[in-house]
Amino acid sequence: MGETQFGFEEELKNWLSGAKTVVVAGIGNDIRMDDFVGVKIVQDLQGKVSSKVHLIECETVPESFMDEIVELKPSHVLLVDAALLGLNPGEIRLYDSAKVVNMPTISTHMLPLRMFCDYITQMAQAKLTLLLVEPKETDFGEGLSDVVAESAGRIVDFLLKTLP
Repeated sequence: MGETQFGFEEELKNWLSGAKTVVVAGIGNDIRMDDFVGVKIVQDLQGKVSSKVHLIECETVPESFMDEIVELKPSHVLLVDAALLGLNPGEIRLYDSAKVVNMPTISTHMLPLRMFCDYITQMAQAKLTLLLVEPKETDFGEGLSDVVAESAGRIVDFLLKTLP
């Protein structure tokens, strides 16, 4: 595990600077192994963050939470998900929502992720970014692979130190 794969930390710290309220939305499917990483991270943050942080387990239907996210009036929205980016399993990348339009179809979710990002950005007037983890296993099954579980733990530890 090289430090370079966790280079998201400085970028995410800068992105979160000045955050007043943050929504952390975990996306994923609990029966598709590593695809669950986004929801697992949100679950691991439950009860450990300030009242300025709103945690949402979107599972596979983030579009069902669009109105709830907008009503929270966040300054920042962080979407956490597994994504097939062609990286090594467990590698983490931060993607500006504007870059999503150029990405291959990485989402297993109903509404195209680009439309979801555009809606949240416009309606909530919030900064939005995606924190994506390359999965190792997305077959049917429960539990994260060791390498993705380690990445999830690093993300949780980092967010606990960095969120407002």
